[in-house]
Formats: sequence, C-alpha cells, structure tokens
Amino acid sequence: MIVPISLLAELLQALPQLRAQIYFKSSMTALSHAMEDLVLAGSDEPLVIASFQRERFYRQEAHRYRRIASRSSQVYVLAAPETEFKNASECHETVAFAPEDGLSKEWHLVVLGQEYSTCLICQEKIVPIENQDERGPLVMDQSRRFEGIWTFDREVSCKAAALLLDKIVKYRPELAEKIDRARTTYNLIETPKKTRKSAANKAAKPDKTAPKDSKIPNPKLSDAFAERLVTYLQAGQHKLLKAYAAIAAQERKERLVNLITTAMRQSLNPQEIVEVAVQELGNALSASRCLIYRCKTADIAVKIDREFLRPGVRSLLNQTWLLQENQIWIDAVARQERVYIQDTAQHPLIVNTKYLRECVKKWQIVSWLMVPVLYQGRVLGMVEMHQCRSTLAWEEDEIALVEAIATQLGAALIQAETYAHLEELNQQLEALDRTRSNLIAITGHELRTPLSTIQVCLESLNSEPDMPPELRQIMLETALGDADRMRKLVQDFLTLSHLESGRVKWNVESLTLQECVDLALSSVRSRGGVDRQLPEIIAEVSAELPLVQADGEWLVEVLSKLLDNACKFTTPQGSVTVKAQCNGSQMVEVLVADTGRGIEANSLKVVFDRFYQEEGALRRSTGGTGLGLAICKQIVAGWGGKIWVDSPGKDRGSEFHFTIPTV
Repeated sequence: MIVPISLLAELLQALPQLRAQIYFKSSMTALSHAMEDLVLAGSDEPLVIASFQRERFYRQEAHRYRRIASRSSQVYVLAAPETEFKNASECHETVAFAPEDGLSKEWHLVVLGQEYSTCLICQEKIVPIENQDERGPLVMDQSRRFEGIWTFDREVSCKAAALLLDKIVKYRPELAEKIDRARTTYNLIETPKKTRKSAANKAAKPDKTAPKDSKIPNPKLSDAFAERLVTYLQAGQHKLLKAYAAIAAQERKERLVNLITTAMRQSLNPQEIVEVAVQELGNALSASRCLIYRCKTADIAVKIDREFLRPGVRSLLNQTWLLQENQIWIDAVARQERVYIQDTAQHPLIVNTKYLRECVKKWQIVSWLMVPVLYQGRVLGMVEMHQCRSTLAWEEDEIALVEAIATQLGAALIQAETYAHLEELNQQLEALDRTRSNLIAITGHELRTPLSTIQVCLESLNSEPDMPPELRQIMLETALGDADRMRKLVQDFLTLSHLESGRVKWNVESLTLQECVDLALSSVRSRGGVDRQLPEIIAEVSAELPLVQADGEWLVEVLSKLLDNACKFTTPQGSVTVKAQCNGSQMVEVLVADTGRGIEANSLKVVFDRFYQEEGALRRSTGGTGLGLAICKQIVAGWGGKIWVDSPGKDRGSEFHFTIPTV
C-alpha cells in the first residue's frame, strides 16, 4: 500500500507549537549516530523506529541496528526496497514501503527509553545551491538539506512514535499485537486534548505524561551537549559549502578557459583570435577596459586595434601606446611574468614616472594588470586589464585566469603563424608545380619537335641514297638547325642552373660599354641569317661614358639576349634602340627599347620568371625557351645591378632597363 501523507506534516499539525528547522545531511548523520550511541550505551530496552529513504541508506547503518536489536525487541526499520529489503521479522522488524510513498522523501529516527527520549523527523527540502550556473546545480551529497524537528522533548517523541507505529500497522497488520504492547509499555495511549498543557508550559516544565522514572538524567547537560553538537556541525557545514563554492568557481573559470580556447582555435586569423580573447576576458573579469595587442620585445610603440570597453569608459582604440616609455610594460617583458598594480595613485613607479602619470590621469586607470603573451620564451603580445572606477582587487585566481588565457593565446597565435607560413609554402609549391608544368611543355615542344625533324631528315637521307643534291642539302640544313635549337635549350638550362646555385666565378674587369654593345649587335646580326629579316637596330652609346665594372662575357650575354628578344617580337618595319647614360648613383643605366608587341600591365612583374613566355609555351609564334630573361636577371644581380621593364601596353613596344656599376 501507499501512504502519501508526510509524517512531518502530521506531526506539525498535531503539535502546532513546533517550528521546523533546516538541517544539512552531515548534521543529521551525526545526530542520528549520537542517538544510536545513546541506545547502545544505555541499560534499558528502548523503542527504536528508523525510517530511511532508500534501502541503500539503511545498508550503510545495518550493522548498528543489528547491535541495537540485541538490546531491545522493539526495533523497527522502514525503507523503500531496491534489492533484497522486504517485510521480515529477523533480528528486528523490517518494513518495506513503495518508492512512491511519502516516507521516501523523509528521514526519521525515534528513540523512547525509560530514562530518555529523542526524535529526528525530517523531510528533504530541495534548495538550489547558490551561484550555480546555467548548467544546473552542483550535486554534492553532504550539502543536501532537510527540514524538520530534532528534540529531546518526550511529548514530541511520543507523538512521533505513535504516528510511525500507526503507519507500520498499515504496512504490516500482523504486527498489531506487538505494536499494542509497545504503546502500553511506552505510554503512547492518546490523552484528551483538554488535559494537555500549552506549548509554552511544555517547553518550560518536565514532561508529566511520562512515568516518574522516565525523566532524562541531567537534562541540562544533555541539552548543552546537543546544542554544541549542532552548532559545531552547522559551522562545519558552512565551511564545506564555502569550499564547494570555491571549487565551483574554479570549475567555472576552467570552463571559461576552455570556452575561450575553443573560440580562439576555431579561427586561424590572428586578428579574429585576439578579438575573441579580448571580449571574453574583459567580460569574465568585469574589467573596465581590456586590451590585447601584438608586440615584440624591441618594439617602440604599438597601435591599439582590439579593445573591450565598459559603458562610460574612455576608449583607447586606434591610440598609439608608447611601449619603451612604459616601465610597467618593460618590467613585464623583462621578467616575462605579470605586473599588477592595485592602486595606481599610491604606486611609486607611477608617481615618479611622468609618462605613466599622464597615462593614468588621461585614461582614468585605477588598477592596472599586465600579462605578457609568451611562447617558448618569445614575447608575442600583451594583455592589459584596467579598472577605471574602483580599487577593488582582482583575486589571485582571477589573475591566474588571465595568465591561463595568455598562455592559450600564445599557442593560438603561433598556430595561426604556422598556418600562414604553410599558406606561403603552398603558394611556393604551386609556383613550383607551374614551373614543372612549364618545363614539361617546354621539353615537349622544344626537344621533341626538333628531335622528330632531325629523325625524319636522317631517315630520309639514309633510305634514299639517290636523293637529289639540292634536297639532300635542305635535309642537312634542317637537321643542323634543329640540333642547334636543342643545343641552345640545354645550354640555357645549364647556364641558369649555374647562376642560381652560385657556382659561377665572376671575372670582373673594367670595360668599355660601347665595345660590349658592338659585340652583342654582331652576335645578333650573325644569328639572324639570310631568311630572318631583322628590324632596324639603332645604337646610341657614347664613347664618353665611364668604364663599367663587370664580367665582359656575361655583359655581352645580357645585351645579346635583350636585343634578340627585342628583334624577335618586333616586325622588320619596326626598330630596336640601345641607349646608355649615367644615372647619378655610380651606375650606368642601359636601355634596350623596341616598337614591337609590348607587354600587358599584369605581366610586367612576371616576365623575369623562369619559363615565362608571352604567348604561352605551346602556341607561340616565335621560338625560345622562356629562360632568357631569367638568365639576364641572375647575371645583373651577380654584379650588384638591377633590371626592370616598362611597357605602355599591348602592341606599343617595351623598354628593358638594367644597371652596371662604374669603375
């Protein structure tokens, strides 16, 4: 059967003078043990009724009740069964009630002896723990609270015992005769209400309903002991709650660290990482102002670009922070640890430093905390916390939270930098991949085509010995021409490889620029041949120019390649001009200009890259490897000069410039 009515409610209704108190579980455990020990230390045969919320709670005390049962035949234990607990009459009476019963939320212990009486009647009270967060209450067994009555008053104890015995009879009717004997033995027969004294008299006078020999020996001593016990236990419980609150606060701070860390690591953008950290940290510590900026040990100043700000506080955003003038910053960086000034108005460092005094006054800084952002001893930035309205100190655990966030921020920034380096490396790899593709295209076009031509010519000569001499001559010239193309390609590859590896030995000497230009022009004209009509080439190089200091062979190579390129992309009706002049910085500037195809603006920066070809590797109308300008760039850099190109646009010609140091 199920009895939904609360025993505590029945007791308070029967004795309205009673007032329920709040007890913690630890207090109740100590009180119940004291009551049980009182039975074990006595010599009479008391009535003991204990009601547990669940069987598992009884199992923790079962050995004590077996000992109590050896001293009295009137021992009753009630509990909601979970495994083996059931109605039984063994060492003591066990009474099982349904988990839905009202007793499942209560905890009772009643002891009636001939010389003493005491009772504990409590109902669990669900009270939320203070300072709990949105994730729900912090479940702690010892902080569970109960509302109820604990007293030595015999009238209250007798009434509680009578109510419990009534319930036991309902659960186990077969115990009615035994329970009647208990009522008679312990004087639990109800008396008319009009004979009862008032609640005030009962509290002030000894219990007159009990037999004369049932008084508590030395009741003042017992009451004093009980009061001390409760006071001690309650004080201890409040200390425990304070400790639990500290643990809960620490748990919340750790969760905040994890929250900020997760938010930071969701982005690999350093600016986004700093923005998340500054907002979350400023909110968490209730700061007036929070700054996080990136800096290095040697930086002189920094511009504030990320800030958390409370309403009514002046903003530092976009202001310049002079780092080397700020001794607080210098100390934090030098020691690589936090610097905390609780009251800036009293701190000697600020009082004696003009710049810091001005900062404190201008930006209303009352408390100042600086924590460096470090990674393996390297300074990456700084976290600054300002209080602008009070000198309320940040607790040590709050400062530790800032340090933890700074540590995580350092790792996140390094991760972001690493990612940026990987992005740069990926771009380089993509460039190498394009180079590989161009190399394949160049190889396929520049090697396979002449090889095929050479093979066809040689096979024809071999298979047709009676070939006419004129045709035989054409075949030989074609094979020789394509073999020369292959030789140039291989030679350019080797030349560029030597230049890029630094294995070239420069033979620097004093040279006349006009002589080098003449040699280059002669080379270009000789390579033109009878079938290739060159544009007009105009040389305007004065013999009065100072001598230049360079490797003559490589200088002629640069001039030859630039002139050859100019002629290649200029029609025979156009012109190519070579000029030179002193540029006023101990350099001679050489210009090779043409009126040819020109270069588009978006290609001006890549014309000196390896394998760059203006029409593409597979569809160009002119020959070449795409390595000539790359070779020129390496040669000019070898003697300390510069090379660049200008072009008004497509079909408007181009101008190649390079410089040579003078003697």
